[in-house]
Amino acid sequence: MNPFDLMKDFGKVKEQLEKAQEKLAELSATGSSGGNMVVVTVNGKFEMIDIQLDPICVDNRDVPMLQDLIKAAHHAAVENMQAQIKNTLGPMVSGLDIPGMTL
Repeated sequence: MNPFDLMKDFGKVKEQLEKAQEKLAELSATGSSGGNMVVVTVNGKFEMIDIQLDPICVDNRDVPMLQDLIKAAHHAAVENMQAQIKNTLGPMVSGLDIPGMTL
């Protein structure tokens, strides 16, 4: 393969990655658990950016239940973000190895 052709392709890949990063910065997804008692929002980098707790689920006598609800809501938000990324950026990032993503 011609090294100059390879460099041209690298430029295209770099441009696509930059566009993908810009789109990821704009994405957010939510997940909930316990009948919406816990709602978690993540951004395109899978960082938790918001959490909402229904006061009814805040019982200091049952902290493990609240912990489980938070983990379940976060998991749902991450799954929703993965689906959103797949639908939004799938063609652009197909074939790239992104940790935690199976596109």
